[in-house]
Amino acid sequence: MRVWINGELLSDPKAPAVPVTDHGLTVGDAVFEAVKVVDGQPFALQRHLDRLESSAAGLGLVGLDVDGVRRGVAAVLEGEPIALGRLRITVTGGNAPLGSGRGSDPLTVIVVASPMDPAPETTAVITVPWPRNERGALAGLKTTSYAENVVALAQAQAAGASEAVFANLAGNLCEGTGTNVFYVVDGEVRTPTLASGCLAGVTRALLIEWFGATEVDEPIEVAAGADEIFLVSTTRDVQGVHRWDDRTLEAPGPVTKAAAQAWRDNEAALIGLDR
Repeated sequence: MRVWINGELLSDPKAPAVPVTDHGLTVGDAVFEAVKVVDGQPFALQRHLDRLESSAAGLGLVGLDVDGVRRGVAAVLEGEPIALGRLRITVTGGNAPLGSGRGSDPLTVIVVASPMDPAPETTAVITVPWPRNERGALAGLKTTSYAENVVALAQAQAAGASEAVFANLAGNLCEGTGTNVFYVVDGEVRTPTLASGCLAGVTRALLIEWFGATEVDEPIEVAAGADEIFLVSTTRDVQGVHRWDDRTLEAPGPVTKAAAQAWRDNEAALIGLDR
């Protein structure tokens, strides 16, 4: 693992480096991005940086230096190439009083690079009873306020699944804890609109561009009963679902396989520090 914080590459990636009064630590006042690394190079970095800026603006974090983030990315990717890995870019509100109010110190910017294992071809998911709030202040922002996801994912893992899926307050399909959900009904590929409250996933947007999908909001039961279901994310790419709750599916199905092939056919064009 390699770690860069506020312009400095740490000699010991596990050494103390963020003060206990950092607003990201005390109240979760932070945004982040997870970027796939392929053969030592980031995938779709510009799209992730664009979303990082959008999330920071939505949370009210002022003063983000995107060029500085790029320098951090380059720093942690120097040296022995990571064959397959993940970059974690985190921007916090910086040092602040012990409360919800922000301080006047600069933002804290952290970039971490670490290897990861490839995702299995298929997985199991469960539905959790807690709805996403599509009208909440953080809807659509990639913030570090992930405690809800931690609880949901723990429930999924206890049920032998790797992902938990949420409906929103309207009862429509929203998203997984770290994935966007696609499903196939009568041959049509569908996925929720951004108005559902789901994250505007980079993988989601690229797959719609490269493969196509209809964006529609409909009850989560429609998706759970679909002919095929697959998840997309930075760490999963396109991953078939072979079980949703107690229902089993033949996975990956033909549409899922075609989507995964479209992903493989186009991915290389967005690998590199300038992409």
